[in-house]
Amino acid sequence: MALWRIVHDACVPHFEAGEGPKPCERVDLSGGVEEGVAILKDLVGVAQMLAIPTRRITGIEDPQMLASDAPPVFTVAWSAKTLVEARLGRTLPREAVGLAINSKWARSQDQLHVHVDCVAVPVAKALAEYASALDGQWRAMTVPLQGRVYFARRVDSADLLNVAPLKLLADGLEGARAQMAAYSLAAIGAAFDGKPGFVLLADQFSLESGGHAEDLEDHDCAIARSAP
Repeated sequence: MALWRIVHDACVPHFEAGEGPKPCERVDLSGGVEEGVAILKDLVGVAQMLAIPTRRITGIEDPQMLASDAPPVFTVAWSAKTLVEARLGRTLPREAVGLAINSKWARSQDQLHVHVDCVAVPVAKALAEYASALDGQWRAMTVPLQGRVYFARRVDSADLLNVAPLKLLADGLEGARAQMAAYSLAAIGAAFDGKPGFVLLADQFSLESGGHAEDLEDHDCAIARSAP
């Protein structure tokens, strides 16, 4: 519950009192506390940010995230790309940044949080080569990412505004709605036919591994040193 206490007991009260968002980096309450999202620098990583709803939401399995009034956590998370870049001191191509939410069985906190960080170099390279095979349907990839075979689909959107990635997972992948706790999800920046978009990647927890989409990210941000 550490993340919930930080956001609920410190960031939001400070922001509402006109004292700034600290210890968070940002607090977006444009839709009120019920639809608000805070951005917090994670203790792990050189630039990793966490996007956290200001409403009490346990995680990917919480049915509130499938409701029409779900907080726009993925949209706000993507806007935190600029905070990642500020920490790194350089601008990154959208393909170098990803958002990830882990399954219930592969996380340390029971307050929903989206990891915002650099994409692992092998993942970025694999997705660049695979992009032409993606469309608006979920399909198992024919190549593994970090040793796991993910389900993937494309989304044509610059910023995930008016896109609900968790609903796309729940409604588009057979059996996912009934087992959301077991799934993890990533949204990685992409371009399709010269237009901005995202690759959505879903994986399911098993006793062997899986359910940890954060594995697609690199908290040391090696891609920032190699990207043009």
